[in-house]
Parts: sequence; structure tokens; C-alpha cells
Amino acid sequence: MFSKACEYGIKAIIFIALKSHEGVRVSPKEIAKEIDSPEAFTAKILQALAKNNVVNSIKGAYGGFEISKSQIPLIKLADIVDAIDGDSIYKGCGLGLKACDENHPCPVHDKFKSIREGLREMLEHTTLEELAFNIKSGVSFLKV
Repeated sequence: MFSKACEYGIKAIIFIALKSHEGVRVSPKEIAKEIDSPEAFTAKILQALAKNNVVNSIKGAYGGFEISKSQIPLIKLADIVDAIDGDSIYKGCGLGLKACDENHPCPVHDKFKSIREGLREMLEHTTLEELAFNIKSGVSFLKV
């Protein structure tokens, strides 16, 4: 459902949030290793997240990526998805057709519409704090 870049971005932000809560900045190399993604691709994703003010990029010898503790509860999953993929996840055709809309629907258009609406609801109401807390408490995980 999410693009590969978006999957990596979500995992990266959760990892950064966990480390930021501990007061630690992380490098793109550390992030890529932790989320098992190519380093150059991860760096590109992190640039998009920094450009959209989802994560802070600090340059220099003690630089890296971080999120201020006060921002962690305010960041929604939708912020991450929008920064990487824009709003295409809410508009795409369930069958991948280029021309699918209310006037020219694909066979699953009406059924997929409710799925997209549910996805939007989930993304807009799920916070980074919630996701990071679930990992920290052992309810969920980032790595197998």
C-alpha cells in the first residue's frame, strides 16, 4: 500500500523518535542499518522529511537527525506519508488504472473508496509518539 520510500521513511522516523527520546542524534548510516535500507536511498528520504519539517537535520561532527521531544506527540503518520509520497495514496486507483474516478470508475472503485477513507482516518489520527511507545513497551517491533 505504501511506496518503499514511505515504508523506509516511517521506520526511520520511529527509530529517530526512539533515539531522540533518549537524547541521541542518529546518522543516516545508523538509520539505514537499523531499518535495513540502502544508505543513499535512506539519505534521500531523510532529506525529504527534513525539508517538510518532520525531522531536524543537524550538520557537523556531532550532527545527525533528531526530533525534539515536544514534537514527537504532534507528528502524525499522515505528516510522514505526505512528506514522502504526497497525497497520491488517497487518490490512486485500487487496480492501478490511470483514469479512475467517480465518472469513470474501475470495478473496485466504490469498495476501494471506503478503504482509502479508512486509511486517511488512521494516518491522521496515529501519532509518532504512539508508534514509538508501542515499540519501546514491546507491543510492536521494527525488526524481526
